[in-house]
Amino acid sequence: MTRRRGSRFRAVRTAVTALTALGTLAGAALTGAAPASGASQGVAAGTAAPRTSAIAPGVSYGYFDIPTARGTARAHVLDVDLRDPRASVGLLYPGKVAARAPVSTLADDVGAVGGINGDFFNITETQHPGVEATGAPVGPAVANGHALKAAVPDGQRFGPAMPPGVTTKAVLGVGYDRRARMDDLTLDGRIRTRDARLRLGGLNQYALPVGSVGAFTSDWGAVSRVRATCGTDTSRGAPCSTDTHEVTVRGGRVVASADAPGSGPIADGSTVLVGREAGAQQLRKLSLGERVRVDHRLVAAGSHIPFRFALGGYPVLRDGAPLPGLDPTTSAVRTAAGISDHGRRLLLLSLDGSPEFRGGLTIAEIADTLKGLGATDGFSLDGGGSSTLVSATSTLVARSPGADAVTVRNNPSGGAERPVPNGIGVFSRK
Repeated sequence: MTRRRGSRFRAVRTAVTALTALGTLAGAALTGAAPASGASQGVAAGTAAPRTSAIAPGVSYGYFDIPTARGTARAHVLDVDLRDPRASVGLLYPGKVAARAPVSTLADDVGAVGGINGDFFNITETQHPGVEATGAPVGPAVANGHALKAAVPDGQRFGPAMPPGVTTKAVLGVGYDRRARMDDLTLDGRIRTRDARLRLGGLNQYALPVGSVGAFTSDWGAVSRVRATCGTDTSRGAPCSTDTHEVTVRGGRVVASADAPGSGPIADGSTVLVGREAGAQQLRKLSLGERVRVDHRLVAAGSHIPFRFALGGYPVLRDGAPLPGLDPTTSAVRTAAGISDHGRRLLLLSLDGSPEFRGGLTIAEIADTLKGLGATDGFSLDGGGSSTLVSATSTLVARSPGADAVTVRNNPSGGAERPVPNGIGVFSRK
């Protein structure tokens, strides 16, 4: 760490160290509640003034202030003890990959006691006039052990630059061993016909690799599949392909064929194959009634234990050390997750977007903050709302004991939640 960076983070370390020392996010008796929007605890003598509370068995909520050179940032944290059999986490999503809803709605719909927003997503298509933005997330997604989607090509992602060596396949999730971990998830898919064996290039993705064939299932939703054939592996804004083809497979046979990707719901048990360039040429060879078999799964690089839930983003902290190349200058109102206690504890963090806290933190400061909270691994999720970019993606919700619904705790930038494609839900049973 350079001398300048050490100076930049000294106040951050002091604040989170004070919080951890008080045991407020480590299972100690927790009391208090977050203030209403606009209230401030302030920072005296470089230390945080924490307010925390237990909201459900194995789950606590707290907030604390972090002094920076740009002003004070406020961090809201859900602390989930995965050693407690009553506590768990899972994927929040609207039931379809290409759909969005506010985090509070997603949480209440499934009875979650808390949650935060998740992956970066396809929010706009200004570079492709007439093409519908899908709202679909960038990285892989797994819900209840079911693979919903795979990762788009690196050049097609939305969001800030990732650290060197990181790809869109990066995920954070929890396996069937109830341990949280970071990993990479790669699509392993095949298309088998009478005359050919093709490798599947995508699964329910808003962008497909050039020359590939992607599979779309009922998990995708009703949104147009045209966006999947736009851009290239290295340029999100490149023109849409003019060489495309689509076939629908139902009951193991081709039942429909078209020159352009379509839209509308996909029936359960059906698979729509969308091809571009060389992939389109292969699909044109298929005739109505021809037998086709499509198989796909997501394969983890670092563990044989399957994920029960996973979503995309990118790592910022690994084995207790910030990843090289993290941006130390661009601050924003961010969302992140930290893993500690060998995967038995998950920290979900979202910064406050109120005007007095909107200076936010840099990605480098987020990594340092997670480390100060005891995390050995850290993962950045979608965020926004810097002093120059008002956004409302960063959202943390929690349900007070006895309440029927969650409330937004971190005052999103812009004054309201923005619909998102997925998030991390926190669950607890008595």
